[in-house]
Amino acid sequence: MKNAAKALLNRVEFPVLLAGLVIAGGLWAFEELMEVARATTPHAFDTEILLAFRQAGQPAIPIGPPWLEGAMRDITSLGSSSVLVLITAATIIYLLLIRRPATALLMFVAVAGGQVLSSLLKAGVDRPRPELVSHLVNETSLSFPSGHAMLSAVTYLTLGSLAARFLPGRTTKVYVLFLAVLTTVLVGVSRIYLGVHWPSDVLAGWCAGFAWAMLCWLVARLLQRRKAVSEEPD
Repeated sequence: MKNAAKALLNRVEFPVLLAGLVIAGGLWAFEELMEVARATTPHAFDTEILLAFRQAGQPAIPIGPPWLEGAMRDITSLGSSSVLVLITAATIIYLLLIRRPATALLMFVAVAGGQVLSSLLKAGVDRPRPELVSHLVNETSLSFPSGHAMLSAVTYLTLGSLAARFLPGRTTKVYVLFLAVLTTVLVGVSRIYLGVHWPSDVLAGWCAGFAWAMLCWLVARLLQRRKAVSEEPD
């Protein structure tokens, strides 16, 4: 029995095992955060963090120097639908130009699927935006999960993983993936700073986005191993 388990572990590559753990952990954490979102009253975790981004006793005024609010508006735009659509479209066109249609299709499925999943989750939970603090940007959609956080994770992680496949050297690959994660984190934090999301919304968006991106990566890896997706020559 031990020999069989050891042989199985030897066949499973570490990146695949890590991706599986990310998916499982993301789904579990999302389920827990969904219970927080469905509660009739805001969780202390949400209220304390949201108020920590505002000056004491002044929920309309964010912390930090005046320029920080503008910077947060700029950062949050990196997770907007228009910016992500432009980035995705530019990437797909580039992949088609260098004759990698299968990779372009996987990019489209990952991002478009993430958008559909985000909309379905929002409608299913039906959580309103926080009213504890003033909103520094206008939003009309539902709150849970954060679409900016989720779609940033999906788009930038997918881009990072695709870029890492073509870049030489482990250091370069790690750097690109680090930038993808950093951008995703900054976008999520900006949503809380601007007062348009509860912290649990952002955490749930990250969990769902990371899980979906890893699932798409696993599917792409499986198809490539089966030669359904190949590294087409330039």
